[in-house]
Amino acid sequence: MDGVGRALAHGAVTIVNAISCGYGAALGIDLWTEAKVTLNENVGVIEGRILNDPSESNVLIEKAVSHVLKHFKLEDKYGAYVETRSNIPIAKGLKSSSVASNAIALATLSALNKTLDDLAVINLGVEASFEAGVTVTGAFDDASASYFGNLVVTDNIKRTILKIFNPEEYNVLILIPEEKYYTGKSDVERMRLIGREVKALHDLALRGEYWTAMTLNGILYSSILGFDVEPTIKALENGAIAAGLSGKGPAVAALVPDESIDDVLDAWGEFEGEVIKARINREKAKILE
Repeated sequence: MDGVGRALAHGAVTIVNAISCGYGAALGIDLWTEAKVTLNENVGVIEGRILNDPSESNVLIEKAVSHVLKHFKLEDKYGAYVETRSNIPIAKGLKSSSVASNAIALATLSALNKTLDDLAVINLGVEASFEAGVTVTGAFDDASASYFGNLVVTDNIKRTILKIFNPEEYNVLILIPEEKYYTGKSDVERMRLIGREVKALHDLALRGEYWTAMTLNGILYSSILGFDVEPTIKALENGAIAAGLSGKGPAVAALVPDESIDDVLDAWGEFEGEVIKARINREKAKILE
């Protein structure tokens, strides 16, 4: 009988973008991706479909399942068919690849009736993301925030979680322009010009000044990548406690108290794109029965 596994992982937004210096931080949010993995006897063939955006490449799906099968030396025993569905827009800087990697890896484990510790699951997803070409640093910070929730500060080079904060509760408003920007095509050398400055922001985040780090990180990366900083400034003017570019953009995230939601939404009405409302996520990624 074919093994079937389902799993769910949540989204994240950037606090400190690790591309420039290898040190990052990210905040879990309650957007989500669900993966269903069905093992079969079509050995070596891994097929998949992204239900919410079928035009997107399936390479990450293939790599994520392959890495789990290889870990257990089962790549010569199984093939798989995978479906994912998600409410996270792809290629907007909202960690869709890291979230999908976590969900697919967990679902594959469930289909195999196997278990691994949390960091092992995350690292299988990171390796898959590297191999699929959807990440520059491995996005260990994004994957960790997606997997564990809350606010995670990391050393992406050593793949070490340095600290997990349980931040105060805020709404997360995300302005999402229509354009897609793929991390694999990012101008890494240009981003590394601000490596020293971003490392200083990482130090701020590690000391608990993560909202300041988020805003300054967003302004720095917007400047170096050519994005408009006005959405960030408008959010701050209208009550956001932090705001900034998420990932390599184009999405901008803002942490907003309840009483300022309407003001920020009104201010963002002058910019093109949709706004998604989310909350901070505090749940771990999980296998679904």
